[in-house]
Amino acid sequence: MLYFLYDNTFEGLLTSVFDAFFRKQFPEKIVAEGTQLPLFTETFKVITDTEKAERVLTGLQKKLSKSATQMLFVCFLSEMEEVPTLIFNYIRKALLSEKSIELNFADDDVLKLSKVYKKVQWEAEHMRQFVRFQKTADGVFFAIFEPMYNVLPLASEYFEERFADQQWIVYDIKRGYGLYYDLEKTEIVRFENLQVSHKTGQLSPDKLDEYELAFQQLWKDYFKSVTIKERINPKLHRQHLPKRFWKYLTEKS
Repeated sequence: MLYFLYDNTFEGLLTSVFDAFFRKQFPEKIVAEGTQLPLFTETFKVITDTEKAERVLTGLQKKLSKSATQMLFVCFLSEMEEVPTLIFNYIRKALLSEKSIELNFADDDVLKLSKVYKKVQWEAEHMRQFVRFQKTADGVFFAIFEPMYNVLPLASEYFEERFADQQWIVYDIKRGYGLYYDLEKTEIVRFENLQVSHKTGQLSPDKLDEYELAFQQLWKDYFKSVTIKERINPKLHRQHLPKRFWKYLTEKS
C-alpha cells in the first residue's frame, strides 16, 4: 500500500495531486503527517509547493465549474480523516475525464463529497445563526463558538457585511484561532491565555463593557416574556436549535 503524507493544508493536498501525476504513482490514501500508519506501508512525503498547487487548480478550473471547485475546499474544512483521499480521487477523475464529473452522483467519490459539502455548509449556517457577541471593555464585540467543522473561513464574509460598522472577533475555541475585524480588514488572531469559560462562552467580568451584563439580562427577560408556554415543543426546538449550541446562547444561560 502506498500512502502520501502531506502537511494537512489544502495547498499540500493539491501538491500531492501534482506529484502523483508526475511520478505516475497514485496512492491508496492521502494522510496528514503524524498519522499512525499500518505496518508495511510504503510512504511518500509531499512537500507543499504553491506553484504546483496553482497548476493543479488551474487544470481543475478548466474541468469543473467555479462552484464545484469551491466545493472541494469546503469539504477539506470538514477535517474528516477520509476526506483528503476523497478529494484526491475526485480531482484525479476530474482531470482525466473528458467531461465534467461534478453531477455524476453514480460515482461513489462524487456522492460522498456532496454529502460532506452539505454537512459543512450547514454547520457554517449554524455559526451565522447562533453566534452571540459580548461587548468588551475596549469596545470590541467578541463571540466564541465551537463548530464541528472548521467553518470560520466560510462565515467571514457574512460577518464583515453584517457587522461592518463595529470591531469584532469571532473565535473558534476548539481550534484556537479567530477572525478579527478592525473596520477595514479581517485577520487571523490567536490568544494564548484567553480568559473565557468553556462551559458558557462568557468572558471574565473584568473584560466586559460596564453595561454588557445588564444588556444580557434584558435579552434574557425579553426572550422569556415572548415565549408562549403552551406552544413549547422541546423536540422541535432541539431540531432547529441543536443542544450543543445552547451553552453559547445568552438566552439559554
